Amino acid sequence: MKKIKVNPGVCGLESIITADGDGETEVTITIETKCAHVRKMIDALDQPVDAYEACFVKPGQGPVYEAAVNLAHGACPVPAALLKCIEAEAGLALPKSVSIEFVN
Repeated sequence: MKKIKVNPGVCGLESIITADGDGETEVTITIETKCAHVRKMIDALDQPVDAYEACFVKPGQGPVYEAAVNLAHGACPVPAALLKCIEAEAGLALPKSVSIEFVN
């Protein structure tokens, strides 16, 4: 099981994403958040998610981004974090943290 905490920025509506895999390619996602749009996105995501179908597609494609049409903001980092969590849980990538920072 892999878990990611997403601090999305100014909205302050953190999300805790948990990915629980079957040891192969299927991963079930749960999320703790106060964001109604993120909850709607997860509800629209067919589960379990096939890690190959989700992660090995062009940016903006695949089941995660199809469900992301329920989000209110295009810059929401939750879909990318969700994909990172899926790929790490399925063994397709190492669980390494990422960040986005404004610099002067």
